[in-house]
Amino acid sequence: MKVLLAGASGALGGRIVRELTAAGHEVAGLGRGARNVLRADLLDREAVLRAVDGRGFDAVVHAATALQGKSLMRHQDMAPTDLLRTEGTANLLAAARETGARRFVAESMVFGYGYGDHGDAELTEADARFGPRSADPWLERHVGALRTKEELTFGADGIEGVSLRFGLFYGAGSTDTTILPMLRRRVLPVVPDKGRALAWVDIEDAARAVRLALTTPGAAGQAYNIVDDTPIGFGSHVRAVAEAFATPAPMTVPLWLLKPAPLAYAIMSTNLRLAGGKARRELGWVPVHAGCATALRALADRPALAGADAPLAA
Repeated sequence: MKVLLAGASGALGGRIVRELTAAGHEVAGLGRGARNVLRADLLDREAVLRAVDGRGFDAVVHAATALQGKSLMRHQDMAPTDLLRTEGTANLLAAARETGARRFVAESMVFGYGYGDHGDAELTEADARFGPRSADPWLERHVGALRTKEELTFGADGIEGVSLRFGLFYGAGSTDTTILPMLRRRVLPVVPDKGRALAWVDIEDAARAVRLALTTPGAAGQAYNIVDDTPIGFGSHVRAVAEAFATPAPMTVPLWLLKPAPLAYAIMSTNLRLAGGKARRELGWVPVHAGCATALRALADRPALAGADAPLAA
């Protein structure tokens, strides 16, 4: 297949490039970065269409975010990504039509089910509403962007839309560039989990799900939870990173202390588990890592971690 990939130079995008090229597919990155084959701001519709003019693709993958270098402490840190999930999706769908692409795979995520306490049951794609309305204007903006991204993906005429609802990422290009540096600088506090857990997935397992979503005929029009088998609280996950990499343990603080950092507060106060059985049944996707503990130990044992796993673009 010829695949147009938005977000090729990001952490997930780099893994998608490797996964697809290893399987014999041809990938062209689209974005503003110098390492993309096609250069355009995804929020500029005319620039996107100029970049793909005269080219043909079989599929488009939307994995573009603006999260690199963001602390995700303030709601404003998510605002650029919210726009990529709304305006950027509409522009990429226009590019898909322009280039003759039939399949469109959209990166989504666990918080599309909403922040807050969802109880201890694992939510499936069928028994939970995706993109519930929130009374908080900032949370509505974030969740609404994910809701809109799916609505656009599934509502595009002549396009086979697939949405992958990923758990929180860990692994090379994620853990080592976010949580680990903060632990080493001793600037990452955690709160007691108190029974709360979140859905997670290794970023390389996530990239494999993208390949399967592109090539599985029956996936068209479907949404899939892409999560490992072991929901775990945010604090417990951070402590697992500290143990695997032998860093100082994070400081534990009460949840109320994070209220001045409202996005972090929303994330760490959420209790949200997802069931991944549908992806296993319909895509044949099974995570290599059942949970983060073994994956993090394996990651810590890799030589030249940061250099060997730097994101790639095509």
